[in-house]
Amino acid sequence: MADQLCPQALPCYGHPLVRAPHISALADRGTVFDNAYCNFPLCAPSRASLLSGRYANSLEVWDNASELPASTPTVAHYLRSAGYEATLCGKMHFVGPDQLHGFGERLVTDIYPSNFAWTPDWTEGPRNRPTGINMRAVIDAGPCLRTLQIDYDDEVEFFGIQKIYDLARFGDKRPFFLTISFTHPHSPFIARQDLWNLYNHDDIDMPRVPPIPLADQDEMSRWLYYAHGGDLDEVTEEHVHNARHAYYAMVSYVDTKVGSLLSTLKDVGLDKTTLVVFTADHGEMLGERGGWFKQYFYEPSVRVPLIISEPGQTNGYRAETPVALVDLAPTFMDYAGKSWQPISRMDGRTLRPLMQGHGAEGYGAVISEYTGEGGCSPCRMIRKGDYKLIYTHGFPDLLYDLRNDPLETKNLAHVPQYAATVASLKTQLLEGWDPEDIHKRVLQSQRERRVIQNATGGEPNWAFKLRPDDDRRYVRNSGAVQTKAKARYPFVAPPPVRAR
Repeated sequence: MADQLCPQALPCYGHPLVRAPHISALADRGTVFDNAYCNFPLCAPSRASLLSGRYANSLEVWDNASELPASTPTVAHYLRSAGYEATLCGKMHFVGPDQLHGFGERLVTDIYPSNFAWTPDWTEGPRNRPTGINMRAVIDAGPCLRTLQIDYDDEVEFFGIQKIYDLARFGDKRPFFLTISFTHPHSPFIARQDLWNLYNHDDIDMPRVPPIPLADQDEMSRWLYYAHGGDLDEVTEEHVHNARHAYYAMVSYVDTKVGSLLSTLKDVGLDKTTLVVFTADHGEMLGERGGWFKQYFYEPSVRVPLIISEPGQTNGYRAETPVALVDLAPTFMDYAGKSWQPISRMDGRTLRPLMQGHGAEGYGAVISEYTGEGGCSPCRMIRKGDYKLIYTHGFPDLLYDLRNDPLETKNLAHVPQYAATVASLKTQLLEGWDPEDIHKRVLQSQRERRVIQNATGGEPNWAFKLRPDDDRRYVRNSGAVQTKAKARYPFVAPPPVRAR
């Protein structure tokens, strides 16, 4: 698993410049899902949906400081019930005292807070930024020797490879479920010098959709402009150029990790019996439309890479049917080969028929939702067939024909001939999801968590501890941008901040 990786930045999804030979080799022999989506374009809620097979609102996982209930069965619980060993190595961003959620072991700590430090406050408007996110991640983009994220992912790779060796040497013959989750290519956009040098700076392509004037943007995009500190710093074309250069280098960094893991799997002979899945929790806008990071429902943010390679599969296949991360839990259980019934409703369904070319019959719409920081009301998206409808509660709808307008530049929501399409999609989008009720529940949850956070100062700190100092390593009770900036080597002094 990668973090904040948009499929548009991978050669197997058509990018002509990015170098990712190991991911491409996996795609050449596996099934590539051309229209895979996250169910929430934000780290913790997206991962909660992936593991549980359920939409985040049904779990009340509203944002990056929401606790996934320990009573929620995950795919790790189900697989262990079916006789599997389940191991987590790397980022999963669990908040709360349960830092396993069905995994039998974790091999490294997490990179982000496990408490309520990042609880949003919608009552403050979109400028409320508990994570400290700002455009410095773009402005300071460039090469480096070392970063906090390199520290973390090198550790994840090391322990992931060691686990593969241990499964081969000391395994008790149980089947295994091994999740290895990196934090690259998540912003800030900083890459090792050797990987930066893989690319000619003059060759780096610029966004295909130029910045859209603030007055012409949809409401959610305007919120995110302020939520990302867009009014505090000026982002120049050279900043954009540098950030995209660094991002491509960071993708190549992830690719080297994927190559090491797959090589080790092959060396010990486990490749012949192991299903391999490559994906990410959400995408990255990377300057498209003038937007950065995630949280948008536009394609660079909400789509994810998804490649599944079956044991012994040698011929690649591409599936066009829209699918989502909630489909992975039932897919894994399907491959487990044991009869099972989910204890609670799952919103996903197995992808196995699509991988075997049996067609898209019975596969419905894809849903993604957003109630995290930067928003001010519940938002939801539905993709069905060629059409995508974006709903922002209290504001005009957006409708895009992705086949004829893949860059989403023409809003068709108010074109009379599409009225029936909008009505049909909106009915499905609102089914079982009451935005007024969601709004009240989100505000109440935010109030409750802020009281706890303010009263305790962030204690208890539930960070998973393997090493004695894991509760202090990486990003804990503070903003991610500031912590990561301090750990960059050589250090880059912050630029002057413009007055609001």
